[in-house]
Amino acid sequence: MSVARETVEPNLRLPLKWAGGKRWLVPHLQPIWNQHNHRRLVEPLCGGLAVTLGLMPSQALLNDINLHLINFFKWLQKGLSVDIEMRNDEGLYYQHRKRFNELLAHGKENSKEAAELFYFLNRTGYNGLCRFNKKGEFNVPFGRYKTINYTRDFRDYKTLFSRWEFMSTDFEGLTLEEDDFVYADPPYDVEFTQYAKDGFAWDDQVRLAKWLAKHPGPVVLSNQATSRIIDLYKNLGFELRYLNAPRMISCTGDRTPAQEVLALKGV
Repeated sequence: MSVARETVEPNLRLPLKWAGGKRWLVPHLQPIWNQHNHRRLVEPLCGGLAVTLGLMPSQALLNDINLHLINFFKWLQKGLSVDIEMRNDEGLYYQHRKRFNELLAHGKENSKEAAELFYFLNRTGYNGLCRFNKKGEFNVPFGRYKTINYTRDFRDYKTLFSRWEFMSTDFEGLTLEEDDFVYADPPYDVEFTQYAKDGFAWDDQVRLAKWLAKHPGPVVLSNQATSRIIDLYKNLGFELRYLNAPRMISCTGDRTPAQEVLALKGV
């Protein structure tokens, strides 16, 4: 079913900073998606929505194990207006971080206040990281930016986001339709994978690959082209394509291109 797009804000900015975002990959995905844009787009690990907002599907199922991220997106569906104090101030940052963790501890992680605080912490914390300790507490330090432009009124996102379904579950808990177009972007096959409390280990990479291989519709996966990722998807019958990816976050300051692999099936 086609949906008129003229009522949607055409140039929506990414609402969050997100480590590992794939905005740079959109021009490579667009020609593939154009052949399937009548389908529902499913992102089982949607992250900061760089790809979804780049492709602008009429229908989408967007999932992430990070329930705080999904709570923020669900409040954008309602036309979120941020009422909390927001300043690029270290003291306020740690005050808000403490309050956010208090909300989590008291089962209020789905509240509007939690969504507002999550946005502030994302914009103000170090490098846009989203990191939790083993207790499930957000523990990213203050970011020390010179200036930050905060958004308070997210009503421009309401129309588009209301067409999309958001979930927070393990990807194997999703119910796919046979003709869904699935794009999967798991954390890179590198040491740091602690985007959520339980992380994303090699066993999860294997589970994801086998789950994607079972889907009868079109599938595209992106990941760093490590030898074991290449072997995993090659052995499952995927077509492989290689790209040079920019290194957006590096603790060593290394900005040399990393090789990215696209694994494709049924496209």
